Amino acid sequence: MPVADVIEVLADPNRRRILDLLRDGERPVGDLVDHLGITQPSVSKHLRVLRDAGLVEVRRDAQRRLYRIRPQPLAELDAWLEPYRKLWSASLGRLERHLDERTRQ
Repeated sequence: MPVADVIEVLADPNRRRILDLLRDGERPVGDLVDHLGITQPSVSKHLRVLRDAGLVEVRRDAQRRLYRIRPQPLAELDAWLEPYRKLWSASLGRLERHLDERTRQ
């Protein structure tokens, strides 16, 4: 999936919250519903969007469906962001030098 599509999927705050909850490991839908405070159909809808984007995968365990993060699309997003982090870091470095110079004056 193109990075732009991943960004669009992650634009929704509930989807980001789901990924935050899945960071520590897989969880069943009911657990996500309890933590998010939104309805089970809404959570399922967000999970479907995340699954279609390749950001999560599901595993059946008897009657439960357990969701977990798929790191590859996030790694691709991270690689796309890398040049921007370098720009940000350079800007912060210039700001730090400027503040140091003003402190010495």
